[in-house]
Amino acid sequence: MADTKKWNVTDLPDCTGRTAVITGANSGLGLVTAEALARAGAHVVFAVRDLARGGAAAARVGGSTEVRRLDLADLDSVREFADGWDRPLDLLINNAGVMMLPEQRTKQGFEMQFGTNHLGHFALTNLLLPYVTDRVVTVASGAHRFGDGVISFEDVNLRGRYTPVRAYGQSKLANLLFTLELQRRLTEAGSPVRALAAHPGYAATNLTSHHGNALMRGVMAVTDKLLAQSDRAGALPTLFAASQDLPGAAYVGPDGLGEWRGAPTLVSRSAAASDPEAARRLWTLSEELTGVAWGLKPVG
Repeated sequence: MADTKKWNVTDLPDCTGRTAVITGANSGLGLVTAEALARAGAHVVFAVRDLARGGAAAARVGGSTEVRRLDLADLDSVREFADGWDRPLDLLINNAGVMMLPEQRTKQGFEMQFGTNHLGHFALTNLLLPYVTDRVVTVASGAHRFGDGVISFEDVNLRGRYTPVRAYGQSKLANLLFTLELQRRLTEAGSPVRALAAHPGYAATNLTSHHGNALMRGVMAVTDKLLAQSDRAGALPTLFAASQDLPGAAYVGPDGLGEWRGAPTLVSRSAAASDPEAARRLWTLSEELTGVAWGLKPVG
C-alpha cells in the first residue's frame, strides 16, 4: 500500500487505456478529478446535467474526453444514461451532489438531497455494475455525522422534519452505508471490483453557496476563505481512492486536524455508518424506491 502521508496528484499512476465515468464532472471537485485523470491518460466521461457546460469543461481539460447527459434527480435520466453504455468501465466516480438546499423534490418525488446524492447514484451504480472492471468510488462527507446521525427509515423524505443539515447528513450517511453493502455484495458474488468512499474535508467549492439559509451562506462564504482547502486539495482523497491499492469499503479523507484538510489517508466513520444491518436495510429500501435491483451474477 502506498504511503498516504504526503501523497499528491503527481503520484497518480499512468491511467492510459482506462475509462472513468465521473458524475458532476463539469465543476468543483468533479472537474479537478476529471482533469487529473485525463492528464494521467484516462478516457474521462463527463456525466453532467448540462451538456453545454459539460462540453466547455471537457474542452478546458483536454485529453481524451466525452460528455453524456445525466440528471441524478431524475431516475429516467439515470436509466437512459445506463442504457447507452455498452463497453467496459474501469472506474465509476459517484461525485455529483447537492448540499443543504431549501426543501425540494426530485422528478420522482424524493427529497432532493437523498434522491440526488444517494438514490441517483445507487441506481446508476447498479445499472452500470455489469460493465465495471475495477472500482466504484463514492464521494461522502464528514457531514454524515450531522443531523440525526441515522437514516430516517420511517420517512427518508423527512416530511415535516426537513432541515437542510438533517437532509444533507442523511444523504452522506447513505453514501457510506451504500459503499459498505455494495462491497459486501461484490465480495459475496466473487467479484474483483472494489467499492470505496472518500471525502474532501472542508473544500471550497460551489456547493457551499447553495445553503437554504441566507445567513449560513454568508457564514460559509467567510469560512471558505479562512479555513477551507482548495478544490484541488479536496479532490485528492477521491483520486487516492480511485488509484491506490486499498481494501474494499475503505474510506479516505484528509489527514489533518478534524479531517478538514491535508493529504489523503484512511479515516474512520461513525458507528451508524459502519452498521451492516442498517446498510442492508437501506439497500432494500433503495431497490424499492428506485425499482433498480442488484443484478451482478456470481462469478464462476
